[in-house]
Amino acid sequence: MFKQVKRLLNEPVLFAMIVFVWVLLFLFVIYPIFMVGLKSFEPKPGVFNLTVYRTIFSKRYFLIPIFNTLKLGVTVACFGVLIGYVFAYSVAKANVLAKNFFRTVATFPIVSPPFVVALAAILLFGRNGLFTRKLFGGIPPFEIYGFWGLVIVETLAYFPTAFLTLEGTLLSIGSDLEEASQSLGYSKWRTFWRVTFPLSLPGVLSAWLLVFSQSMADFGNPLVLGGRYHVLSVAAYLEITGSYRVSHGSALAIILLIPTLIAFFVQRYWLSRKSFVTVTGKSFISKAMELPRWAKAILTVICLLLTASILLFYGTVFLGSFTKLWGVNHSFTLDNYRYVFNFSWEYLKDTLLLASIATPICGVLGIMTAYLVARKEFFGRRIMEAVSLLPFAVPGTVVGIGYLLAFNQKPLILTGTALIIILVFVFRELPVGVQNGVAALYQIDKSIEEASMDLGSNSYQTFWKITLPLLMPAFFTALFNAFVRSMTAISAVIFVVSAKWNLITVRILGAVSNGDLSQAAALSCTLIGFVIVAMFLMRFMTVNLSYQMKLRRVER
Repeated sequence: MFKQVKRLLNEPVLFAMIVFVWVLLFLFVIYPIFMVGLKSFEPKPGVFNLTVYRTIFSKRYFLIPIFNTLKLGVTVACFGVLIGYVFAYSVAKANVLAKNFFRTVATFPIVSPPFVVALAAILLFGRNGLFTRKLFGGIPPFEIYGFWGLVIVETLAYFPTAFLTLEGTLLSIGSDLEEASQSLGYSKWRTFWRVTFPLSLPGVLSAWLLVFSQSMADFGNPLVLGGRYHVLSVAAYLEITGSYRVSHGSALAIILLIPTLIAFFVQRYWLSRKSFVTVTGKSFISKAMELPRWAKAILTVICLLLTASILLFYGTVFLGSFTKLWGVNHSFTLDNYRYVFNFSWEYLKDTLLLASIATPICGVLGIMTAYLVARKEFFGRRIMEAVSLLPFAVPGTVVGIGYLLAFNQKPLILTGTALIIILVFVFRELPVGVQNGVAALYQIDKSIEEASMDLGSNSYQTFWKITLPLLMPAFFTALFNAFVRSMTAISAVIFVVSAKWNLITVRILGAVSNGDLSQAAALSCTLIGFVIVAMFLMRFMTVNLSYQMKLRRVER
């Protein structure tokens, strides 16, 4: 420990980075959660004991949501990663037809608020849904309200996170390794299981953790589609906003942290025992594999079925935006879009401004944190990584309340300002940047950085000139995730918006609550349009600024 401190003091820039990240994590991650945790031990003002936890673990009413949440999280994570992997492999390695179209459609679910997907599911398969009435004679083909309805909607909503993570991982695996395997006599199927899949495991585990955490923290879909299937996030939300028992809601939120932390430590322990290096400093090109026709046909059919499902859900919302009264009067009208640009433009402008400010801050802080925890030895680096992942494990509603509890009093009074919304955006989406950065760093050989250090560069110069250029794909993926999730955030920010700074998602939720579903659909489609434009810009930057593209230009 003393040697580490002495080495850090000899590198003041690195020492300053560690202190800077720790101060931010303490103020905007630990402190708000601590305030929520403190509240969970306070059943009455000024009285601190374990009464709330004794109540939770002694009543079936609270125990059932704990089991349901774990069951839902594991199921959604497994289905989401499986679908995400098939999709990523089809696009990155199998070179299926219309792969750019599949890639674009696959990202639709993360460019809209999750409750829009749930709303479309009800309109299609609910008791008065379009398909229920037109195709099944008024009898629902399956119960959309409950476990399987949530599995379908959450898998559809969160598998793009796995897809984006795994696509970056698969593109980082050089084709020379797969070609060498086949040259040695291995079949393409065996090459996949013995070379490609093992090298992609860091991305698989990172994607599983991200999807699992998203499902655990989701409250919009369970609130709309849960029915009698109660989960922890909704139970915590209803305890805080419905029953006004903030201490019980806070305790349920704290319980949510346990399975996420277990998954994190299992992932870290497993990864630390294996090597997944694929980037060694030598130039390589990730080429598509020539698969048998039947294999390509199966992958294409799977991609077609999934994209058809996504288009069906979002097509319903799109058509609804041109109807006078969704579900009652389906006459064509453009009034909903006139309303959006005449009366809701301020909401959209504020959302774009605040998300644009938060995105680069989140991307830089995520990569900086990933670099520190994956490449540097210092006391508490594992704790730093765990703390940076905490925002994903806590329901957004409780994060919002935590920020209100923490920053509504001296010394930091931020309530009602744009800064508190930006901070929520940055630290809610920080885990994506950290996970992407860590997964990418595990694939970069340390000898590249050690060579730079041996040639006289310090840690700061090595990071900016060697490591960061190699991390550009992961960096822009983090920027993309931060921007779209900030644009579509609702659960945490709904507690920190003000009359001066309001957001488009809050306006959409208000329209849904008022039963004006056509206006909500028009607002959602407008928001999705802005995010898609940003997505293409990010994609252009990722492709043209990556080190693989620079190597190709040099080789030409």
